[in-house]
Amino acid sequence: MPEKDISAARKASPLSREEVDAQMALIRRGIAEMVSEDELRGKIARGRPLRVKVGFDPTAPDLHLGHTVVLQKMRHFQQLGHEIIFLIGDFTGTIGDPSGRSDTRPHLTREQVLANAESYKEQVFKILDPEKTVVDFNSRWMNRMNAADVIRLASRYTVARLMGRDDFARRFQNNIPISVHEFLYPLAQGYDSVALKADVEMGGTDQTFNLLVGRHLQTQYGQEPQCVITLPLLEGLDGLKKMSKSLGNYIGIDEPPAQIFGKTMSVSDSLMWRYYELLSDRDMHEIESLRREVEHGRINPKEVKESLAFELAARYHGREAAEEARREFNSVFSRGGMPEDTPVLVCRRGEASAPVAFLSASGLAASRGEARRLVAQNALSVNEELCSDPLSPLPAGEYDIKLGKKRFLKLRVSD
Repeated sequence: MPEKDISAARKASPLSREEVDAQMALIRRGIAEMVSEDELRGKIARGRPLRVKVGFDPTAPDLHLGHTVVLQKMRHFQQLGHEIIFLIGDFTGTIGDPSGRSDTRPHLTREQVLANAESYKEQVFKILDPEKTVVDFNSRWMNRMNAADVIRLASRYTVARLMGRDDFARRFQNNIPISVHEFLYPLAQGYDSVALKADVEMGGTDQTFNLLVGRHLQTQYGQEPQCVITLPLLEGLDGLKKMSKSLGNYIGIDEPPAQIFGKTMSVSDSLMWRYYELLSDRDMHEIESLRREVEHGRINPKEVKESLAFELAARYHGREAAEEARREFNSVFSRGGMPEDTPVLVCRRGEASAPVAFLSASGLAASRGEARRLVAQNALSVNEELCSDPLSPLPAGEYDIKLGKKRFLKLRVSD
């Protein structure tokens, strides 16, 4: 059984058009697509709490702000009185979601999945109300299925539909192997909606195919099809590619408040508004008002960005820690100092003390290639002096390293 059942015995009380309009205004905020708006309006108008399902395969232990876009929308549904089901894909997580993949995703052990799931649960309740959230695991019904059940499930969907999926089609055309179990993944995810009798399912735009499979399977099992809402993939700090740990352009929600604050302050002024829309709790009318004030020069964009950085740091670490992060940020950047929690890297003189080596080893740069590019762009200073040579080792000593405006390192080079 799920860890908590909050499906209260509330009698349906039909809502007026105005009440439905008010709910839809919040639900529409920041979404990419909805299938379909008319159906969702009809479900809301009945006046009973909707069952809103979002699945998470716990394939990594830490969440970043990109993951929280859908969590914010889940919280919107909670604020509107609907039932949120936080579904942990402990079964599907061991298969591996092929969405957007050019190869087969490596398998995780059940132990890895469960450990990551526990980490997820700790982090998501920094956004969701735990008293209004059902936590469930899809192994609860998938583990009960036998081979005959799986074959019957597979009979509800066609190979032609599966091959209509972009990533499968590309791999097939390029003679890249597709394992049969990858065909079963969207069916397993879709069956979750059948098992839960979901009214709404949400996910990123890269999950559109899987979400629509759930909608189709519900009709196959005689259920009213769920509405599908997709959320955009949040751009990372570079403003170009989606936020990703592997690209080093992320803000982790478990990072220290000073890092959350400083990284948020590093986003461009134009990207700031995207973060406001998808991550902030502020009303959209207020955000639009702030945008107009900035455009007309009545408010400095740094001040507005600082408010966003404070909001995000406070959400995950509390207001006191966020205030300290703000004081430290302004102290460091107004007086050119080094943050108190600057990481320290110790290396030996030689190849390891060359900028390309210590920048990538410390994580300031995602790779040696990125380190070279940043140095070529005059982004590196060593003891407040510009460094333009990415390959020359630093001699033994201690160095204050600054990369761009927001990344710092204390480097100790030994003989």
